[in-house]
Amino acid sequence: MDPAKIQTDELAQLVRSIVAGERRLHDLPAELTAEQAAGVRRRAIEALRSSGLEHSGRYSLDAERAASRHCENFIGISQVPLGVAGPLSVRGRMVGPEETLYVPLATTEGALIASVNRGCRAIVEAGGALVRVEDVGMTRAPVFRASGLEQSERFLAWLSDNEQRIREVAEGTSRFLRLADIKTQAIGTSIFVRFRFHSGDAMGMNMATIACDRVVQQLIEPETGVRCVALSGNYCVDKKPSAINFLEGRGKRIHAEVQLGPEILEGCLKTRAEAMIEVQYRKNLIGSIAAGAMGSNAHFANVLAAFFIATGQDVAQVVEGSMGMTTVEPSGEGGVLASIFMPDVPLGVVGGGTALSTQREALALLGAAAEAGKPGAGSLRLAEILGATVLAGEISLMAAFTSGDLAGAHERLGRGNGSS
Repeated sequence: MDPAKIQTDELAQLVRSIVAGERRLHDLPAELTAEQAAGVRRRAIEALRSSGLEHSGRYSLDAERAASRHCENFIGISQVPLGVAGPLSVRGRMVGPEETLYVPLATTEGALIASVNRGCRAIVEAGGALVRVEDVGMTRAPVFRASGLEQSERFLAWLSDNEQRIREVAEGTSRFLRLADIKTQAIGTSIFVRFRFHSGDAMGMNMATIACDRVVQQLIEPETGVRCVALSGNYCVDKKPSAINFLEGRGKRIHAEVQLGPEILEGCLKTRAEAMIEVQYRKNLIGSIAAGAMGSNAHFANVLAAFFIATGQDVAQVVEGSMGMTTVEPSGEGGVLASIFMPDVPLGVVGGGTALSTQREALALLGAAAEAGKPGAGSLRLAEILGATVLAGEISLMAAFTSGDLAGAHERLGRGNGSS
């Protein structure tokens, strides 16, 4: 049936069948366009819950792509305000200090972008943030069940002897995927096999999952007789804070620093070196240890979430990405060297949510895209910009604590009394 010929009364009948419990939300005729199906679902839910979804149905994204590749039971969108922080100056390997950057951030938290913006100003006045990024690689760790120590020993020996065959099968699933290494951990009858891949400009989680599944199905289970219990055994570790990812890294490992002299501390950030250092020591260090936190920073998650939403990253990976550390050390006469360390930041410029229209615009604004002949360059550039942006957020918030401006800024901007 031609979707254009589907009559309004036919759509209305589909709505009634969902409301009556005769049809499920996902069980709609394949002939419907994504927009028609979304409209049917919205109307049915409105009738079931007596609640309007008018604004959720207004969007400019590609509904067919969203419904088929990103979001099941698609009904529309949930809008998050988008702002920009900048200009920002970065001294990286993929971003030069001659570039003027404006960073898109999607958030509902008043005062966040204003704070990052102030940090960007301080960084620009300081000559830019020095940023270095390491491509650690994406991990996936299936868990297997052996019968005991002897079978575990044979299994681990087989893995060591057949690593090249494993590499060939895994890398055969994608022309951009490269197996970096395999690490194992046996506990009782459980064996965790942690595969680490380089995935070019993609974040790589799906690529790693598909490669591991192929290796398990075609090689490991048939040849060892040891069953894979779960394709992810939580030793990866995806979307959870973990010591192994803090120590060994995952995705991108980011270092960023900026030298702030007394004129910038006092003129731009309204603080002094001694005050910044004490906040770092008592809040980020002692407070984090007392709380048992994994990492010690002021608010990595705030900036990560806003950056991830704007650029189409997997927002749940903010959980692991926010584990890092901020340091503030005395430097020169009345100055400080402020730095951040982010050991576990999965991100990419292709795949997943990066293909959606507004996210593509945000990535284009940052000049972050896959380049022919330079696999991984686009994602490294994005990570450099993220590192400098997180650093901007850290120095600004920590300065706000020292000046007593935190509550005032939230009262002015978070309650609608700030300028637009």
